[in-house]
Amino acid sequence: MKLELQHDHDFSSHDQQGEKGTLYVLLLTLTTMLIEIVAGTVYGSMALLADGWHMGTHAAAFCITLFAYRYARKHSNNDRFSFGTGKVSVLGGYTSAIVLGIVAVLMIAESIHRLFNPHAIQFNEAIIVACIGLAVNLASIFLLNGHGHSHGHSHDHDHDHSHAHDHHDHSHGHHHHDHNLRAAYLHVLADTLTSLLAIVALLFGKYYGWDWMDAVMGIVGGCVIIKWTMNLMKQTTPILLDENIDSDYRKSIHDALSPYAKVMDLHIWKISGNHYSAAITLQSTRDFIIDDYKQILSKFDKISHLTLEVH
Repeated sequence: MKLELQHDHDFSSHDQQGEKGTLYVLLLTLTTMLIEIVAGTVYGSMALLADGWHMGTHAAAFCITLFAYRYARKHSNNDRFSFGTGKVSVLGGYTSAIVLGIVAVLMIAESIHRLFNPHAIQFNEAIIVACIGLAVNLASIFLLNGHGHSHGHSHDHDHDHSHAHDHHDHSHGHHHHDHNLRAAYLHVLADTLTSLLAIVALLFGKYYGWDWMDAVMGIVGGCVIIKWTMNLMKQTTPILLDENIDSDYRKSIHDALSPYAKVMDLHIWKISGNHYSAAITLQSTRDFIIDDYKQILSKFDKISHLTLEVH
């Protein structure tokens, strides 16, 4: 069986602005982390030390994001990857989501412990720490924001295969779903939420004596972060596991082909965060050539790569 490939299969999307923004956020986070750890050690402040090491966990997540970006770019033309390195970004997002979830669980566990075993809180110092964290996180949001834009992709493919494989040509805009960048953004958003809730709790504790609010806000913040984590994992898991596109879309394709052929096999799955591949096997009931079936399928513009087998 002879297979002649007349095009590449790189469906990667490289967001250089997102990578640059993540690098700036990482440097800002590391700088703040070091300042807080040094200050906490010198002044004996557990609040400063805790926030410093907490920032360290997010710095580790940003390192995952940057590694995914650079690995994807470095191997974008590597023929070991059947459809390019588009899923590297998705895997980076999934891994960062796990890190974020672990941080949230530890945060809830520590908050529950402090709820039943209250610690003395140095309110003035803790409020300053929370305000510094909030300022850093707002700056990080500014650096990461605005990169979830649309990219235009044009893929012209032509297969020459003994089973009459072919591909429909199209050019259209895909909305860019950068799960890697979204994961970094959620880490910053989680820190921002934590800082806001901490400031509210500390102010109530300082002026009304409600020390327990610090722990309660920690639990609330942790639960919200876990919800964000689950949403990100729900977005990335189906892509990593090659889950089929929704049944309505498959049915639309099936119904469009049924008058002209018996659909023997139909699979449509994501090969990156933004592109779908389809593999369709037909038993023709009409005197159609491959171009006729391509024309029928041309309106289904979610498909970026099509392998069509006709018997």
